[in-house]
Amino acid sequence: MLPAVKGAPILFYLRRRFVHSIGVAFAVLTIVFIAGRILGDPVRIMVGVEASEERVQQVRDQLGLNDPLPVQYARFAVRAVRLDFGDSFWQKTPTLPLVIERLPATFRLTAAAFLLAAPLGILLGAAAALRPHTFLDRIINVLSLGGVSMVDFWMALMLIIVFAVPFDFFKTSGYGGFSYMALPVLTLCYSPLGRISQITRSAMLDEMNQPHITVARAKGLAEKRIVFVHALKNAAIPVVTISGDMLSSMLNGAILVETVFAWPGIGLLTLQALQRRDLPLVEATVFVVACMVIVVNLLVDLSYVYLNPRIRFQ
Repeated sequence: MLPAVKGAPILFYLRRRFVHSIGVAFAVLTIVFIAGRILGDPVRIMVGVEASEERVQQVRDQLGLNDPLPVQYARFAVRAVRLDFGDSFWQKTPTLPLVIERLPATFRLTAAAFLLAAPLGILLGAAAALRPHTFLDRIINVLSLGGVSMVDFWMALMLIIVFAVPFDFFKTSGYGGFSYMALPVLTLCYSPLGRISQITRSAMLDEMNQPHITVARAKGLAEKRIVFVHALKNAAIPVVTISGDMLSSMLNGAILVETVFAWPGIGLLTLQALQRRDLPLVEATVFVVACMVIVVNLLVDLSYVYLNPRIRFQ
């Protein structure tokens, strides 16, 4: 939502957003809590299908899963306020430290992919808009459409076949430097690159046809100044919006990429927790991802004020 009403100071706006974010985070956690208790029995997965019913009930009592659902939720809500999601069923340790331990790997992968996708996507989109209906425009449109249409896991497998199989330099699993990061980063950045370039092209085409661009050219301003100062800045709001959306998607949607390349980030941890029906660990990972998405959305909204001086905080 745009902070688009004049008058109120930034602190009031941030306070409102903070309260709103708490509500969103609790709503997401509530949905995850209910779904985790309705869809299947985590105890059966933990103890095995051959375990006796007495053993199952014993474990359920130990974990508090035999209590009524409102009692379980009340206990969960009190712990969540303290940022305590309990111990992992799988690893028998507090869940939030486990998730935070994986944050640097996810941040490293996502930051590298985003820093490649956003500038390159803006550059390609602007180049296509400045030369519409040319061979360059068609090539960029095909590349961007491929990024939007291609599934991440298929892209990952193709990169492994093309680069990792014939060249030992590129690693297909593990955590490390450039040789480990190259293929996951390329896989993760291609879809955002395509989407950002499409939005940039559309916004720039619309902006270059505005009267103020014609006036700027009539004044004899350099074409680079017209493009980068007048047109691109005015077209930046939809570009920043889609870039923030893509960054959020990369943060919470890197499960496939991290799984294919065995990258030890939050995505891989989330998949492992889901496979083991580790409810506290799932709740902790969802909470951390939700917080990251909330922060990204806040930064995007704050950037609107710089990009358009007519926008004020509400």
